[in-house]
Amino acid sequence: MKCSEFLHELTNYLDGVLDDTTKVELENHLSWCHNCYVVCDTTKKTIEIYRDSQLYELPENLRTRLRSAIMAKCQQYKKRGPESV
Repeated sequence: MKCSEFLHELTNYLDGVLDDTTKVELENHLSWCHNCYVVCDTTKKTIEIYRDSQLYELPENLRTRLRSAIMAKCQQYKKRGPESV
């Protein structure tokens, strides 16, 4: 199985809707492909975090820095256009 095939089936794998043969092929691929393992593990963890659906308050200094970074990117976008950002 190629990485592109794995990525194509990742959602079905995480949802548990694959047939047994495809599931075995994906798990075999995960056993030797570090990159796909990281993608799968990170995606799984992200889903778990969002399923919890708890809101986490950002520290004020982080919120301020994030807002400033977003506004700076928006200004770049306005000045240069979308193809240069």
